[in-house]
Amino acid sequence: MATIKVATAPMMVAQIPNPGADFQIVEREIPNPGAGHVRIKVQACGVCHSDALTKDGSWPGIQYPRVPGHEVVGIIDEVGAGVSEWKMGQRVGIGWHSGYDGTCVACRRGDFINCWDMKIPGISYDGGYQQFMVAPVEALAAILDSLNDTEAAPLLCAGITTFNALRRNGAFPGDLVAVQGIGGLGHLGIQIADKFGYKVAAIGRGPENAALAKILGADVYIDSRATNAAEELQKLGGARVILATAPSSKAMSELIDGLGPNGKLMVISADFDPIEVTPIQLISGCRTIQGWASGTPIDSEDTLRFAELTGVRPMIETYPLEKAAEAYAHMLSGDAQFRVVLTM
Repeated sequence: MATIKVATAPMMVAQIPNPGADFQIVEREIPNPGAGHVRIKVQACGVCHSDALTKDGSWPGIQYPRVPGHEVVGIIDEVGAGVSEWKMGQRVGIGWHSGYDGTCVACRRGDFINCWDMKIPGISYDGGYQQFMVAPVEALAAILDSLNDTEAAPLLCAGITTFNALRRNGAFPGDLVAVQGIGGLGHLGIQIADKFGYKVAAIGRGPENAALAKILGADVYIDSRATNAAEELQKLGGARVILATAPSSKAMSELIDGLGPNGKLMVISADFDPIEVTPIQLISGCRTIQGWASGTPIDSEDTLRFAELTGVRPMIETYPLEKAAEAYAHMLSGDAQFRVVLTM
C-alpha cells in the first residue's frame, strides 16, 4: 500500500467561483489522493469549448467553486491506497470520460462511455486548470514519450472525439468523407480522415481556408459561402460520411442532402438548436444521423498511438495558467489556430 504524503504547500488554481463568474486565480493547498485515486502534477491542460458548461453553469449539479479542464497531461506524483497499476513518475492524461460507477446497465454491458453516473473532470470534480489535481484511476490514460505535453493535451478531447467517430462510421478507404468546419475539431478530423485513406472533402466558410485544408490532407475544398455544399458533395457522388465539427445546427441541416446512399451525418460538436430534417430526406437513400461523444481512457490511448504512427498533430496556441481567462476568451472568439493549451 502506498504511503500518503501530506502536502501543504500552496498551488496556483484558476477557478470559477460561481456560475457565470470570471476566472479567479487563487492559491490552494495541494490535495492528497484518496483510495483508488492519484495526484497528478499537471504539465498542460487544453482549453475546450465544453469548458463553457462549467464557466456558465449550464451543466446541472456542478458544485462551486469549480476548476475546469478535461484535456490534462501530467505526471503522477502520489498514489492513493490500493493503487498498484499506476506508478509515481508515470506520464498520464485525462480526458472527458473520466469515471464511471461500474454498476449501471450501460457499465454492466461494458458501455462505459454511456455510464448513467459518468464523471467528468472540471464538472464532477476539479479539472486541470491547476498545478496539481486528483483523479480516479479509471480516468487515466498512459501518455507516449514521443508526444510532448502540449501536443498530447488536445488529443484527449478533440483528438479522441474525431478519431473515434471516424473509425466507427462505417466508411471504407476510398469512400468520400466530408469534414464540416476547419477549426479545433475539424483540423484534426481532416488529418485523421486522410490517414484512414478516405477521399476527404473539407467544408469551410470562405476561400481563406482552402490552402490550409489541402495541407491538412483534404482532396477537395468546398466553400459553403460561395456554393451549395450539399450539391457539391452530390457532384462528387454523395458523402458516405459527413463529420459535423462546427457547432451550427443550421449548417449541419444544410448538409444532409449531400449524403450519398447509406450516408451518415456524424455529429460531434454541440449546439442547443435543433437539426432540421424531413423524414423523406432520411428515407431516401437510407440516411442516418448519429451523435458521438469522445471516448474512454483506452480510446485515448488508441488515439495517441494513432497520432504517433501517422504524424497527426493539433495546431496549438499556449498560455500560462495565470492567463486562463485570456486563454478562455481567445478560444471562445473563434480566432485561435486552433486549440488553446494552458501550461504550468
